[in-house]
Parts: sequence; structure tokens; C-alpha cells
Amino acid sequence: MTQNPYILVVINGSQSCWKGIKSGVPQGSVLGPALFNIFIDNLDIGIESMLIKFADDIKLGGVATNLEDRVIIQNDLDKLEKWSEVSRMKFNKDKCKVLHLGRNNQFHTYRMGSDCLGKSTAERDLGVIVDNKLNMSQQCDAVAKKANMILGCINMCVVSKT
Repeated sequence: MTQNPYILVVINGSQSCWKGIKSGVPQGSVLGPALFNIFIDNLDIGIESMLIKFADDIKLGGVATNLEDRVIIQNDLDKLEKWSEVSRMKFNKDKCKVLHLGRNNQFHTYRMGSDCLGKSTAERDLGVIVDNKLNMSQQCDAVAKKANMILGCINMCVVSKT
């Protein structure tokens, strides 16, 4: 059985008593997002590639035109994996995908730990579908489908259509 970690808070030289930490932050709490951001604040230390943090999403990206570039990205993935082990906050590797962009892409296989990351031809980013050709057709199709569903609901609810 593992022992729970303990924490104390120090503000302006005053400190609290040591308290045991049972588990994380309750989902939906007011402080949850702020505490999560504080917790992952050091995630990007030593990362050479572009790292974007938004809420509980993290995106790692870079231009990989040669082997050196691909090694840098892989090293950054290794650093993220090491951070997750030290911080005891595991990445959901099933949700980690590689989106290769560009025509002359080598489609290199990246990994986190011993797991190879899945490849994807399109991903949703902040509600916008981005595909590997940077084509907007999937986004337009999704928006048109949603609009047609709304129009269908309106059509069924309207009694007189003159």
C-alpha cells in the first residue's frame, strides 16, 4: 500500500500545517482549472518543439524536414513522458495522435514510452477540423450537416409553410 503524499502552502513567509493529499482536484470545482494550470506549468521546460497548452489539451508540433528534426520531436515526446512519470499524471495515449502535414512528409512513427502513437488524417482542434492537407472540406461538411439537421427540426415544427 502506498502512502499518500503531503503538502503545505507557504505565502509571504507564513505556512500552513502539513496535510495529506488523497487524490487530485474534484471535477467541476472552481479551483480545478487554476490548480491544473499550476500543476502543468513546468511541462514545457526543456521542450524544443512548439508546445501549446489549452485547458487539458496539449499539442506538440514542429517542422520535420530531416532526421534531426524528427529526433528533436521524439526527444520532446520522451521528455513529456518522463514529466508524466515524475508528476504521476499519465497521458491518455489512446487520444495522442500524429497528424502529418505536407506533401513530402516521411510519415515518421513517433512513440511515447514504449507505445507507438496512432496516426490521423484529420483532428478536431478547438471545434475546427484540421486535416493533413489543410483542406476545409471536412469542416464545411460538418457545419452543413449540422445546419441541415437544425433546418429539418424547424421544418417539422412549423405547421404552416406558406
